[in-house]
Amino acid sequence: MQNETLKTLFYSYKESALSGRYISLKNLEPLINNLPNAFHVEIVGYSVLKAPILTITIGKGKKQLLLWSQMHGNESTTTKALFDLFNVLNSNNEITKQILTNCTLTIIPMLNPDGAEAYTRLNANEVDLNRDAQNLSQPESKVLRAVFDKVKPDYCFNLHGQRTIFSAGKTSNVATVSFLTPAADEKRSVVPSRMVSMEIIAEMNAMLQNEIPEQVGIYDDRFNNNCVGDALQSLGVPTILFEAGHYKNDYNREEVRRYIFQSYLVGLRYIALNEVTGNKHDDYFLIPENEKLFYDVIIRNTLMNSKRVDVAIQFEEKLVKNEINFIPVVKKIENLQNFYGHKEINAKGHIVFNALKKQLTLGSIVHYVIIGHDKIGVK
Repeated sequence: MQNETLKTLFYSYKESALSGRYISLKNLEPLINNLPNAFHVEIVGYSVLKAPILTITIGKGKKQLLLWSQMHGNESTTTKALFDLFNVLNSNNEITKQILTNCTLTIIPMLNPDGAEAYTRLNANEVDLNRDAQNLSQPESKVLRAVFDKVKPDYCFNLHGQRTIFSAGKTSNVATVSFLTPAADEKRSVVPSRMVSMEIIAEMNAMLQNEIPEQVGIYDDRFNNNCVGDALQSLGVPTILFEAGHYKNDYNREEVRRYIFQSYLVGLRYIALNEVTGNKHDDYFLIPENEKLFYDVIIRNTLMNSKRVDVAIQFEEKLVKNEINFIPVVKKIENLQNFYGHKEINAKGHIVFNALKKQLTLGSIVHYVIIGHDKIGVK
């Protein structure tokens, strides 16, 4: 499938009602209510605060897929891309026919509606649902497991978003999209289910390398059976973790949304048209492992206490009146030559001051800095 075809599909079917980082159930409900009859919508449970958790099922194929998004409420990019996907699946084109003829998709578009409403990673009981796979202590965890047991999926897509701190390997390339085939055991054995998911990831990566070369990473595969992906992989079900990351100046994740959407289509079509054996999994190991080498801003070469140092600033996300504010906070003041900033400012040996004309300190909020005679915005 040509990248231009995928790009055209995205811009033709992008769901215009969804944008930005803050996506709650209130945003999704009108879209879900307007889905055509081909999409079967069912309430399968309720959150801690009694918000409905829904499945959306489409397709008539024998290959069963289970996808879930916003297990972490503040990770919304994959949810936006799902609704772009729904629009494509509701269209009359060859890719849609191939997927829906061979596959049945069961999708939970928002597993953690309480967390999404509050824009937090955790649920209303302050539990990370992705560490509750064994205890099943939370209603949302029980819903996901019940849907899994009912669907008996052949493949699982676990949809997430990652912070701006990750690089693709030990490089200055940001990890714009990341994947993982979770481990199935402590030894991180390359079992058949992992080989299958590796093969699918390799196919998606091949497409992405034409769009964002050297900006795809994989996560560390240390085994944790409390994580949902690891738990399902240990049951022999090929499971793929998707992580929507950062792209230059794309803090609202609208460009990354396209890469996730295109990955969905490539992965689903590959599953639809192939008996995926895992025999073509080797290219998975060409994808570099993520490292934490980025800050949102680094001010280079500033003078502090008679020493030349760098200042790292990271944006903290805060929900204010249904919008996400990015608050710039000083995180490190030291030599950061082995780190990278999404934005870099060269102080050229000057002392850097804040708006109150005081030197920067750890933990302080800095919207702009004064360097010499210049006032420079951090964002």
